[in-house]
Amino acid sequence: MQEIEIRDDYIKLGQALKLAGLVSSGVEAKMFIQDGLVTVNGEVDTRRGRKLYPGDVFDFEGNKVKVVAL
Repeated sequence: MQEIEIRDDYIKLGQALKLAGLVSSGVEAKMFIQDGLVTVNGEVDTRRGRKLYPGDVFDFEGNKVKVVAL
């Protein structure tokens, strides 16, 4: 499982997808999220602005990524 480190209290889902290298742009992230292709903690979430906190896990195309505090 891949991990991304964040300095702040949270990161938005669209930003997390970019930080993890799973998408190349915010527009691309928005499309995948709105199409229901991303899960957060095992549930589909269609909000690009969904806040992810340390300990949250998101999944896109079989790539699981855990958010950890820096």
